[in-house]
Amino acid sequence: MSRSAGRPTLRALRLGLLPFPEALAVQRRCVRAAAEGRDSLLLVEHRPVYTVGLRRGAGERDEEARLRALGADYQRTDRGGLVTFHGPGQLVCYPVLDLRRLRRSLRAYVCGLEGAVIRLCRELRLEAGRAEETGVWLRDRKICAIGVHCSRHITHHGLALNCNTDLSWFSHILPCGIVGKGVTSLTAELGRDVTVEEIIPQFLESFQEEFDCSVEYDGHMTAPWSTMVT
Repeated sequence: MSRSAGRPTLRALRLGLLPFPEALAVQRRCVRAAAEGRDSLLLVEHRPVYTVGLRRGAGERDEEARLRALGADYQRTDRGGLVTFHGPGQLVCYPVLDLRRLRRSLRAYVCGLEGAVIRLCRELRLEAGRAEETGVWLRDRKICAIGVHCSRHITHHGLALNCNTDLSWFSHILPCGIVGKGVTSLTAELGRDVTVEEIIPQFLESFQEEFDCSVEYDGHMTAPWSTMVT
């Protein structure tokens, strides 16, 4: 995926399977790089972890103990939204970029993240769309969660697309605090195993089209990330 004149260029980095705190440390380094003009898309899978955003519910300490007892990590974050799950088989994309270079407001940026995933789903012949709640939906089932943070025009956190995720982890929570709706995955909807590795190239193409940008990606670029983020 090459550079095009007049279009913002983002560097995509494949970080592999990382614990959430390590991925957050990479994001923070990339925030500093974005402030200097170098925008990134971080592509990662997490070891099982429940994360909670700024809107935290009552009894959170008891809830943390209960979820940790299941064998998952539990992390508080500064993104929007309530509790959700991240784990293997889920493509997590953290765009760390300056919205001024993309010429987008924060609201338009979130809509763009939804739009990129909707484009991808439609390429796979899935009729995905938006709902009142943030994210990407197939009828009443969420296939992609979105939660972002933006400070001084620079974003981090992002989206989580269920590819072949073990959906049973979601049964222990009310995902994103939404009552009466469920979660799904590309694997569940297509009736075949759909891996993160299969989806990454198609996702990046959809991202480029949605945001009118160029993405530089070498699929062989994996951890150690410390050598890639400067």
